[in-house]
Amino acid sequence: CEKLDINVWELIALASRHPRVDILQPGAGVGGHCIAVDPWFIVAKNPDEARLIKTAREVNDSKPRWVLKQIKQNLDHIHQQYPDKTRSQLTIACLGLAFKPDIDDLRESPALGISIAIAELGAQVNVVEPNIDCLPKQLLKDNVSLMPLSEAISSADIVCVLVKHAGFEGIQNKINEGQQVVDAVGLIKD
Repeated sequence: CEKLDINVWELIALASRHPRVDILQPGAGVGGHCIAVDPWFIVAKNPDEARLIKTAREVNDSKPRWVLKQIKQNLDHIHQQYPDKTRSQLTIACLGLAFKPDIDDLRESPALGISIAIAELGAQVNVVEPNIDCLPKQLLKDNVSLMPLSEAISSADIVCVLVKHAGFEGIQNKINEGQQVVDAVGLIKD
């Protein structure tokens, strides 16, 4: 959709108007302890018969890299607008760490991996995960803070929606003009 300049969320909504179609909503990737891992066992045991499974997992495994690419493009855009700003002076709000909405499970979470990679870019990272009380050890860095939604968004140059938690509904009303948005889950539809 990106290459053809098609709004993926609009396309899904249109296709899902058919009475027997209910297209799954894409996200920042596939996580968890089974769907993200178990298909690789099938591929390893039967590579010739599992070509479709392998392709599906490769596509899903590439989604976090696509999200990071969007973040880096937004960082470059901000740097072009404000060449004197360094990455350490920029703030990225990462909304969600869990592997799926409204849970506290971070196992094999693409959102967690994306947040770790964003922190390594050197920007300040405001993490919002309403289902945990403290950051996981991989995010215990000087440039990463766990904070409430409103605070994280208000100070962010880039808002990155990684998980479609129910508590994030309506955030488009909190995003200020000039803030860049990377929405991997379709929460903020254009």
